[in-house]
Amino acid sequence: MPVKEKAPPIKRGREPQRKKQKGKDKSKNEGGADEVVELDVKNLLEKRSRQSSEENGGKQEEKEEITASVIHEGKKDSPFPETEVTVSEMSSTGEGLALSPSGDHVYVVPFALPGETARVKVYKTIIHKSYSLTDLIEIVKPSPQRDDSLIKCQYFGKCSGCQLQMIPYEDQLQHKKRIIEKAYANFSGILPELIPAIGDTMGSPMQYGYRTKLTPHFTQPARNRKLEHGDGPPEIPPIGFMIKGRRKVMDIEDCPLGTDIVRSGLKNERKRVAANLHEYKYGGTLLIRESTKRIEKNEKNEALPSDDKVIRKTFPDYVEEKTYITDQNGISVEYVDNYQFHNVAGTFFQNNNSILQAFTGYVRNNALHPEPKSDVSKTGLETPEVSNPKLKYLLDAYCGSGLFTIVLSDIFRSSLGIDVAVSSIKCARENAKLSRVPNTGFAAADAADLFKEIPYPADQTLLVIDPPRKGCDTNFLNQLLAFKPTRVLYVSCNVHTQARDVGVLVEGKNGVRYDIESIRGFDFFPQTSHVESVAVLTKVVESKAE
Repeated sequence: MPVKEKAPPIKRGREPQRKKQKGKDKSKNEGGADEVVELDVKNLLEKRSRQSSEENGGKQEEKEEITASVIHEGKKDSPFPETEVTVSEMSSTGEGLALSPSGDHVYVVPFALPGETARVKVYKTIIHKSYSLTDLIEIVKPSPQRDDSLIKCQYFGKCSGCQLQMIPYEDQLQHKKRIIEKAYANFSGILPELIPAIGDTMGSPMQYGYRTKLTPHFTQPARNRKLEHGDGPPEIPPIGFMIKGRRKVMDIEDCPLGTDIVRSGLKNERKRVAANLHEYKYGGTLLIRESTKRIEKNEKNEALPSDDKVIRKTFPDYVEEKTYITDQNGISVEYVDNYQFHNVAGTFFQNNNSILQAFTGYVRNNALHPEPKSDVSKTGLETPEVSNPKLKYLLDAYCGSGLFTIVLSDIFRSSLGIDVAVSSIKCARENAKLSRVPNTGFAAADAADLFKEIPYPADQTLLVIDPPRKGCDTNFLNQLLAFKPTRVLYVSCNVHTQARDVGVLVEGKNGVRYDIESIRGFDFFPQTSHVESVAVLTKVVESKAE
């Protein structure tokens, strides 16, 4: 078995706010899948090392030599070693983690649950980080938690899209709560006592049939590029998503996570590409995005049937028509409550509409707070020196097409959305008009000066941020701390970069810092290991000694 000298225990010195971080600078942690797995592996090995040390009375175990059969880097002329392992725990990316018998190496096992015995095939070993990536051959002894009758996709176990279809939904929600807990432990640098208990993950009303957007892709075979007229039919390539653990596309004819109209669109797009392969020199990424239209109900449109291009459903006051868009620059339409949102189809908008109403409702309920907390760390005083006025203004950074600016507008005197994308701001302004929201404005701002001309007093302002997966850069966080809004709601689809950025705000700068009021996850992506998170932060007001 591969072995590695045990790492020393993590030092947990008590600083005023945060733990010391060695080596890689925190701002460079990107929260990618590889980094997350490596941290989970590291923590499991350290836990096993501590247990072993306690069992041996503090004595170190003797090490085995690394065997050549396991040091495999996926070379064609190397055998693929197989082994039987028992999974200890599940990583934040959804893979099982299994310790070697010596406890000094970890096997990363896809589609496996804690307690299961699995037969795996190693295809790559990262020696200096003491873990191996594997393919699952079979589950030898299943966990009581496993229920394969829950699986609704014929590609599950091969496609990289889903990881959790074999476990009950309530267990998925508990797993995602744990993902957030580990994200803040591993990425924030915040002392444990400063992190509130993570709230229960809010479940999605729909666990299948919820995705309003799919982006399958394909690679044009080299043979097709060489064909000339009369040389025979082109080879139809796989059109779908990546095979788990491989840089190879898997042919996907249907995805049960998609809404009905998106699934229909996937079938139609596959046929269209197959008939027009000559238009794609190297391949491409397709777009199938749902769009919704509500029309006044009458006898004529109530009787209209659905087909593979439009699905109709009758409601008390209107008929809803679901269609799909394949043009990246087309305009898709989405409804949240009674608010209507137009969006450039190829840009970001939440793609699980079934949870959006509850999600935005939670954000509304946590938007306002009467006053910031006082800093009692130095003086022991419990009452703030100054009680700031009630929040009256909303500033929505990374506003996109205006989701939060618009749905929160009625609880603020004025709301402003800012974004670096001019096309998104154009849609946001149109959406405010469609929803007849008078007290909102939108501005396209340069990333280096997002807060330069904000018209609101900071002590009366709520800041909502919903950045892309990479999170906020250092420049943005410095601007935020310089502006000093009273309250911050940080929404993120990557809890690891969220935790990293929240750590910066908790540490603070130039006397400005924030406390975490609450953190809660939202399951926008059932059957997968992804989880959305909302962190609520309140600015600390430093009290002065008398």
